[in-house]
Amino acid sequence: MSGNTTRRNFLITSVAVAGGVVGASALQQQAADTATSPATMLERVLGRTGVKVPIFGLGGAGQTPLSWQGRERDAVAIIEKALDLGIRYFDTAAGYGPSEDYFGKVLPPHRSKIFLASKTDKRDRDGAWRELERSLKRLKTDHLDLWQLHHVSFREELNTIFSSTGAVKALEEAMQQKLVRFVGITGHHDPQVIAEGLRRYPFHTTLIPVNAADKHHPRPFLPVVLPLAQQKNVGVIAMKVPAYGRLFKPGGLDGMQQAMGYSLSQPGVHSCVIAAETVKQLEENVNVARAFQPLSNKVLAAIEQRTAAVWEDGTFFRAWT
Repeated sequence: MSGNTTRRNFLITSVAVAGGVVGASALQQQAADTATSPATMLERVLGRTGVKVPIFGLGGAGQTPLSWQGRERDAVAIIEKALDLGIRYFDTAAGYGPSEDYFGKVLPPHRSKIFLASKTDKRDRDGAWRELERSLKRLKTDHLDLWQLHHVSFREELNTIFSSTGAVKALEEAMQQKLVRFVGITGHHDPQVIAEGLRRYPFHTTLIPVNAADKHHPRPFLPVVLPLAQQKNVGVIAMKVPAYGRLFKPGGLDGMQQAMGYSLSQPGVHSCVIAAETVKQLEENVNVARAFQPLSNKVLAAIEQRTAAVWEDGTFFRAWT
C-alpha cells in the first residue's frame, strides 16, 4: 500500500433542571409534554461543517460496556437501543478497547443516517494513518464523518502534529481521499493547548470538557476555548458532562437535567456525547435531552454554585494526559 490510491481502494474494499433551581411541577409538566409529543430531539448545526446533529450523542468510552472486553452483548444492546431512540451521533476512538468493534457489529446497516466519529492518539502521519485504517475496518465503513486528534495535552504535541511528518498530514490526506469528512481536536488537560491548536489549524470541531465544575478550576476550559471556537465557527462537542457521575455526589447536582442542561446552554456548544452503563441509563439520558430547554443565566449560576464544594472531584480528569 504505497500509493494513496492503493490505500483508498484497500480501505473501501475491506470495509430539566431540578431541586431548588426549577420547581418539580415544572419538571413534571415538561415530562408530560415530552411523553405526549413525538420523540424528537433538538438539532444544531455543528459549526462550519454545515451538518445538523442532535444535541445528544452516544459516547463509546467511559466506565461502560462499550469499552470493556467481554461485554459485547451488553454493548450491542445499548447501541441498538440508541438507534431505536433516534440517536444519530456516535463517538468512539481507536484507543477505547473493543469499542469500535462493538459499533461495527451494529451500525453498518444504518451508516447513511448516522454521524460517526472516531479518534487517533498518534502524533505522526504514518501512525495516524495506520490507526485510521484499523478504525475503518473495525467500524466496517469506508469513511468517518469526523476524525479527531485524541487528548492533545501539551504544546510539544502540537509541534509534532504540525511538523512535516506530523499527524496533520494524515488528516489532510484522509480528507482529500474522502475517507474523512471533517477533522477535529480533543483534549481535557490544558485549555490553552486546545486554543493554540484551533489557532494553528482550521479544525472543524473540538471536543472539550463542559461541565458545571469547570468554572471553579484554576484553568477553566470555557472562557478560553468557547469564544475562540465561536469566532472561528468551530463545532463544539461537550464531554465529561456528569464527570462520570461524580457531579451527582452529595453536595453536588441533583441529576442529569442539571448537568446536561448546563452544558448545552453554554454559548457555542452544539452537542454533547455521554456514555451509558445500561440501556435504562441511556433511555433516561435521552429523555433529558429531548426535554432540554436553554437555561437562564440565573439558573446557570445557581448550578455552578452547587458544584463549588465538589469541583475538584468533578474535574479529576484534568490530570489525565
